[in-house]
Amino acid sequence: MLTLEAATVRFGQRAALDTVDLEVADQEIVCVLGPSGCGKSTLLRAVAGLQPLSGGRVLLGGADQTGVPVHRRGVGLMFQDHQLFPQRDVAGNVTFGLRMHGVPRAEQQRRLAELLDLVGLPGAGQRAVASLSGGEQQRVALARALAPRPRLLMLDEPLGQLDRTLRERLVVELRSLFGQLGTTVLAVTHDQGEAFALADRVVIMRDGVIAQSGTPREVWQRPASSFVARFLGFDNIVSGEVNGQAADTPWGRIPVPDGSPQGPCALLVRPAGVRLAGPGDGLDCEVVSRTFRGTHAAVRLRPASGPALEAECRLTDAPEPGTRVGAGFTADDVVLLPAPGPDAP
Repeated sequence: MLTLEAATVRFGQRAALDTVDLEVADQEIVCVLGPSGCGKSTLLRAVAGLQPLSGGRVLLGGADQTGVPVHRRGVGLMFQDHQLFPQRDVAGNVTFGLRMHGVPRAEQQRRLAELLDLVGLPGAGQRAVASLSGGEQQRVALARALAPRPRLLMLDEPLGQLDRTLRERLVVELRSLFGQLGTTVLAVTHDQGEAFALADRVVIMRDGVIAQSGTPREVWQRPASSFVARFLGFDNIVSGEVNGQAADTPWGRIPVPDGSPQGPCALLVRPAGVRLAGPGDGLDCEVVSRTFRGTHAAVRLRPASGPALEAECRLTDAPEPGTRVGAGFTADDVVLLPAPGPDAP
């Protein structure tokens, strides 16, 4: 459905997109993640035709889009701030694209009723935009974007202005809706939970290039680099050297998964893989803090050697700050990352 070939966008000497290659299959949902300034919104604007390329190509359905204006690309756009027309009611907003395409009035009304049912706003056509809640406005914006049946729907921080509870509910509804319609989706978001819940594939960007692409499970279980691991919120990363079934690190010998390559590496230890025990059993640590995380507690440790360490444990087992504990490690929760270099600590 969508192919980017060496897509490049430059602003002066800075490459906001740097020879990016990306494919999105028909009916696939792809979410692009990354820190501010990584190029994710520029990528979306380049696909839409809102941002000219400095080099490379964008192809939709195999057709080169060079020189094709936005309104002829057959894509739908939905932005964070909704951009609804305040002077029009819900029906006027949803059917706007259909009117611009010369769709007969009877078909407009049929499509309006169908879409309002799909987004959970049946019979809301005559409501004023100003009377809608944030979540309802988001649904209207989605219906408007879907109305012309775009071959590709692009979402820019689609749920960014909504509170967390509403976002979590809508993202489940969106995934179900897109599956029902067979919609191909390219979304940009800064919210990892939103992306991992919505996407078939997650693309993480850094400095205008793709740092990793894979299913949510693949990316979460096997970050490709220290950058990706830290972006996902994992801080237990140290340099080490694998020798046999363990690695020598500032935290001592840490067991590694069977078949791990030998030699220098960076090591990620998931918090769930840090086992707390009594003093003298494992790496000597002081509990610095504990944070309630809903189903578990995150415990911050100051080891006798090496950088700070985070452990995850049951609420009832979380030790008090100031307590001395021992820390052990579980090989199943250890991930080997590329050897230290520009992208490793």
